[in-house]
Amino acid sequence: MISALYGLAVYVFFLATFTYAIGFVGNLPLLPKTIDSGPPGPLLEALLVNTALLGLFAVQHSVMARRSFKRWWTRFVPEPVERSSFVLAASLALALLLWQWRPIATPMLWQVTDPMARVLIQAVFWSGWGVLLLATFLINHFELFGLRQVWARLRGTRLPAADFRTPLLYRHVRHPIYLGFVIAFWAAPDMSAGHLLFALACTGYILVGIWFEERDLIAQFGERYRAYRAQTGMLLPRLFTRRGGTARS
Repeated sequence: MISALYGLAVYVFFLATFTYAIGFVGNLPLLPKTIDSGPPGPLLEALLVNTALLGLFAVQHSVMARRSFKRWWTRFVPEPVERSSFVLAASLALALLLWQWRPIATPMLWQVTDPMARVLIQAVFWSGWGVLLLATFLINHFELFGLRQVWARLRGTRLPAADFRTPLLYRHVRHPIYLGFVIAFWAAPDMSAGHLLFALACTGYILVGIWFEERDLIAQFGERYRAYRAQTGMLLPRLFTRRGGTARS
């Protein structure tokens, strides 16, 4: 019961933090703080603080997501709450970034003034989050964020072994979750220096994270994942692929 309550509390905290992050990146006016709001401070201080916050999130996420870390971590943390603990640490790192982010006082790098163009860019922004959310449900949203694991422990059952599947979006791109992030980060009618720093750093982290993640997936699924990677684009669909079928199970 304690594990289930812990997992549920972590999931609620994640939802609140992630929802706020959407408004933060999109500069929604009703929020107390967004990526460009607030009085700007010294440029060097803003660059150092923001870079450190982004780096902290990237290191936490990358290290705790590795299979080698999980094997070590579950010597101290029960396996059913390992994923919830990862989600909690990631949510805390994100919450710290949202809280301590410093706006950068420089002229806008671009600013779209045409009303229709602004609406279209905002639509692309929201479509990015939609792609991301859909992709999480295609691969089991509740397992991704730890709820399925703690529910199984509460019921006294074990989760089945990981299964390699390529549902819907995954038939066309290998990482639609990351694609959704990239779309949302760059679809901005007003691009400030601070937003550009955020988008560049996060995109760079995503590319590095994909390299590590695919290394783990090859170790887990072997030739099935190699065949899938050879035929399916990383973030964009491939117009031409090698002969052979997509790996599914």
